[in-house]
Amino acid sequence: MAAGKNVINLAQLAAEAVAEKLGTDIVAIDMTEQMVLSEVFLICTGANEVQVDAIADGVFKKLAEIGEKPIRREGKGQWILLDYSDLVVHIQSQELRNYYMLDHLWNDCPRIGLAVSEVR
Repeated sequence: MAAGKNVINLAQLAAEAVAEKLGTDIVAIDMTEQMVLSEVFLICTGANEVQVDAIADGVFKKLAEIGEKPIRREGKGQWILLDYSDLVVHIQSQELRNYYMLDHLWNDCPRIGLAVSEVR
């Protein structure tokens, strides 16, 4: 069972918000075949704590425009998690991204193609 169209569209909007705040290494992972509660993990990197926070705020605002509010927001500084139930957005510093390697941890899960251009 693949992730639903609605959650993929939500992930796409979140990824656009990440790119607008100059987040990098944006990856969407289809989690539907795992024993987790969410359908999609969106993982991205911020250059520093200020940017991680700005990315989280950007995602929150963009999804709020279409009526989506997170169930919870956790973390601060180098890792912020926004939980939209079927979509969980992980915004990490490069240091924590390298340490926890979430995209490698879930390497056996399919990636979701996103139409987003990252600024490099």
